[in-house]
Amino acid sequence: MHAYETRIQTVNVREAGNMRLRTLADTQQFHDYKGMAARLGVSSAMWPVFGQLWPSSIHLANKVATRELDKKCRILEIGCGLGLASLVAHQRGLQITASDTHPLGGEFLRRNVHLNKLLPLRYKYGRWGKNFNQQAKIYGLEVLESRFDLVIASDVLYEPDMPDELAEFIDQHSEPTAEFWLVDPNRGYAGRFGKALKEHGFELLENTELKEEPTEANPKGFSGRFLRYGRTAAVA
Repeated sequence: MHAYETRIQTVNVREAGNMRLRTLADTQQFHDYKGMAARLGVSSAMWPVFGQLWPSSIHLANKVATRELDKKCRILEIGCGLGLASLVAHQRGLQITASDTHPLGGEFLRRNVHLNKLLPLRYKYGRWGKNFNQQAKIYGLEVLESRFDLVIASDVLYEPDMPDELAEFIDQHSEPTAEFWLVDPNRGYAGRFGKALKEHGFELLENTELKEEPTEANPKGFSGRFLRYGRTAAVA
């Protein structure tokens, strides 16, 4: 029996319709079975973060649902959490791989795939910064190793050391010609991240403001940006 409680939430994504997600019912929960999360570098404070429906993830899912994408494009979502954007891409028939660092990430994603009546979706363990790959393999997790044509993420710049680490991770898992999409809720690290990503050959292609006024359903509203970067083989 799980020592945490869950609930089912429904979110409407542009052109994709209603998506059902299994989320944590209490965002203060912590359940580290056999210390697995700790050994993978997931602290008790960060443990419940993966299981929440974040506004940035909805905006990223909207972009995936509405942008024209080649079916041959290999896509990776990093820090996927509940995997909403990956589910939308999968629903569209795109070649998507979801990845996260949380030991329950794969399980929650499988449940959400089932809730939305989709076929199985590829999931890998992927972490930037300190390397926990060996520990992940000990626990039987499949470690991310491939390169992709498009890497996507939402709200992944929330600590001061992340811009450089994230940029290096994106470089490691991007083809010489590739794009990176980010929905950032203005946490203050996007400028440093852009400079770090430029060192790996990526240029800013698009910078679009995302804003939602407060409503009864979303009292805080939303303020952020959609950032799209590109790299060509000539500058890689």
